[in-house]
Amino acid sequence: LLTFKNCDLHDGEWGTVGSIIYFNYTHDGKERVAKEIIEAIDEVNKSVTFKVIEGDLMELYKTFKLIVHVDTSGEDNLVTWTLEYEKLNEDVPDPHTLMEFCLKVTKDIESHHLTANA
Repeated sequence: LLTFKNCDLHDGEWGTVGSIIYFNYTHDGKERVAKEIIEAIDEVNKSVTFKVIEGDLMELYKTFKLIVHVDTSGEDNLVTWTLEYEKLNEDVPDPHTLMEFCLKVTKDIESHHLTANA
């Protein structure tokens, strides 16, 4: 399982393209780090693209991007996560546990909003 420990703005401003965010997290029982740059923000299509530029994932993948997209229909929101990656070699596993984490984050945000709006 993966959990966030800390998230710091390394450079730029929160929520702006080019900003660099540093994450400390636990994944599969190990302490890990990731430095990500906000590569794109599309407010019209409600999506944000994060590109991993340093950290533990770079030991397994040549490139790694996370794209989060929200479709809104009335009161309902559908969140879609896309992981784009290139493995360093064929022995590197697909990032299934990271995708499970994205689902958990989405459910936690939903629970927070439902509680806040209750």
